[in-house]
Amino acid sequence: MRLFSFLSDDGPALGVLLGDHVVRLGKGFDSLDLALTDERLGDLRHEAARKSKEPGVPVADLSPLPALEFPGKIVLIGLNYRDHVVEQKLDLPPRPTLFAKFGNTIIGHGESIVRPEGTNALDLEVELALVIGKRARRVTREHAMEHVAGYLVVNDVSARDWQGNKAALGPGERGDGQWLRAKGSDTFFPIGPVFVSADEIPDPANLWLRSWRIPGSGPRAGESILMQDGTTADMLFDIPALIEFVSRAITLEPGDIISTGTPSGVGVFQDPPVFLQPGDRVRCEVEGVGFVENPVIDWSEVPDEDPA
Repeated sequence: MRLFSFLSDDGPALGVLLGDHVVRLGKGFDSLDLALTDERLGDLRHEAARKSKEPGVPVADLSPLPALEFPGKIVLIGLNYRDHVVEQKLDLPPRPTLFAKFGNTIIGHGESIVRPEGTNALDLEVELALVIGKRARRVTREHAMEHVAGYLVVNDVSARDWQGNKAALGPGERGDGQWLRAKGSDTFFPIGPVFVSADEIPDPANLWLRSWRIPGSGPRAGESILMQDGTTADMLFDIPALIEFVSRAITLEPGDIISTGTPSGVGVFQDPPVFLQPGDRVRCEVEGVGFVENPVIDWSEVPDEDPA
């Protein structure tokens, strides 16, 4: 089952994705949010099958929304690809490295990533994210996959200078090392519009991930420049291991997201480093899931809210 979230004339809508067309699901199936229990997924699957013979609307004619706009928790994994650890010249971690994002970071395909005031080192990270479908507390790896409802493609946008990465710092700069700000600023978690149910991807440990930067200016303006080109087979901790580790201490509920890490090729470790600039576009793609593409704008292009 491949579901596509979009904005219709009467609000958020959900459809079954059939090639390059989408057939809207019936009344009561408007969003994936809080609808990812086993029972609800069964209802969605039945409705998608019922609608699959109807004519659809071209994807190009729809306004995409994030496949999961209001997750309960967003848990991300750092340093989970061997080649990404190697490019940083770090030792392999003995256990998963966890951090979190909040709902303010979520945007959909086509929405703008905003470079905040004070950072000049915006970077991209293509990731495969899994969505929890059944409550997971102290789950063993043998039973971990029973708790996965499906998958998303996401972009873990990062401000490398705020992270304190030396390659992103100018003379005399130190950064603050605060991952919450560096990873959790507004618009820093683009999510693609497609949710793919777990049964559609029998082997999530063998998927290609790629990202591209599309400069908005300069001699290569408009050209898709490949940045990351890796595979989930390079994960240090696979999906069952991640669910087992996280659920030992953090109870996972239906609709929670675990984003599983990124391969090598991010901008900060290019030679010389390459960072996203206003006017650029960034595209992240996961095999079998889909893609999310977003323009980059500067904070000065976004008006401040009027005071209350």
